Amino acid sequence: MSKVKYYYDPETLSYRKIERKKRKTFKYILGFITASALFGFLTVFVTSHFVESPKEKALKRELSNMQLHYDMLNKKMNEASEVLASIEDRDNNIYRIYFEANPIPKEQRIAGFGGINRYKGLEGYDNSKLIIESSKKLDVLQKQIVVQSKSLDEIAKLAEDKEKLLAAIPAIQPVNNVDLTRIASGYGYRTDPFTKARKFHYGMDFTAPRGTPVYATGDGVVVRADNHSTGYGNHIRIDHGYGYVSLYAHLYKYNVKKNQKVERGDLIGFVGSTGRSEAPHLHYEIFKDDERINPTNFYYGSLTPEEYNSLLEKASLENQSLD
Repeated sequence: MSKVKYYYDPETLSYRKIERKKRKTFKYILGFITASALFGFLTVFVTSHFVESPKEKALKRELSNMQLHYDMLNKKMNEASEVLASIEDRDNNIYRIYFEANPIPKEQRIAGFGGINRYKGLEGYDNSKLIIESSKKLDVLQKQIVVQSKSLDEIAKLAEDKEKLLAAIPAIQPVNNVDLTRIASGYGYRTDPFTKARKFHYGMDFTAPRGTPVYATGDGVVVRADNHSTGYGNHIRIDHGYGYVSLYAHLYKYNVKKNQKVERGDLIGFVGSTGRSEAPHLHYEIFKDDERINPTNFYYGSLTPEEYNSLLEKASLENQSLD
């Protein structure tokens, strides 16, 4: 039972009973309902926007962890790019120059990927920009590694060829200094021993007793060991590859045969005086691409600087040749 309420009426100097009208009661009820609904809405709004649920907290932690991993991945890719840049610099400015290969253009090393948008599937997410940039950087890095890998394969092949070239080039004296009587004549104009006319002498004459050992000056294959070339008598020709051929003339006898592989320093024959020769000696020539060149440029593998300077001095004298 509801309580009866009164109020004091100063005009009548008496207490009067409070009569509540139905319309006013309806307003009170409507106001209460409206206030309750507003309070509920505010509660839901605040809860949803300012108070995180356990699931939201877990997702936020996962997102933060993912961003941390992407940052670490980017840092590692930057470090890898720096290391790769150092390798590329050495590749272009040391290795490829040493082996006489053209440097790889920077544009070819860092070229991107044209055509369709290969990252479209990564768009539309909160962290799409971070993911796309990381993916682009990784793709470029992978391409740079592929280019550098192929370059190193090429350098390895060039190094192998260079090693073979260095072993093949005629680089030692064909007769040991201890076995030499003297260097009779060098490359250039000399007096012919038979006609006494001045003519060009295309090789070097090493005077030594008959039977003195003659050695291959570089790795190669014997392409001739015969006396079928006018003036040379018994002679040997070795094809060293790379356009180089060495010739050993006026031999007493051979120690090799045609098509035999030889290495630098192998005994191939013995000094003699066969063919157009005035005395026992070895006539030695070097061909490069079918052109005869000065053999004095190829003795760096067996002589000291003093011995080489002495050889140059003796070989430059315009004297009489022995053939």
